[in-house]
Amino acid sequence: MTKTFCQSCSMPLENTEILGTEKDGSKSSEYCLYCYEEGAFKQPDLTMEQMIEICVPFMKEEGMEESAARELLQKHLPELARWKTVSQ
Repeated sequence: MTKTFCQSCSMPLENTEILGTEKDGSKSSEYCLYCYEEGAFKQPDLTMEQMIEICVPFMKEEGMEESAARELLQKHLPELARWKTVSQ
């Protein structure tokens, strides 16, 4: 099984409880509940750089060094659906 990640913050979408919601109340298959609710981003004006600053502390809590977390996010986030359209 392939692992699915939130297409905004890159959080692993490991179960349905973590999924955001669409306008009709159904679960989103692409975004987590921290990023997406009722069919819209919770922070629509957030930049990719701001997202990195939000995510790094959580990755550090999980045991990753800050520099490694930052490097991983800078490489991975531009590949996600939310940020692909911004960077092109």
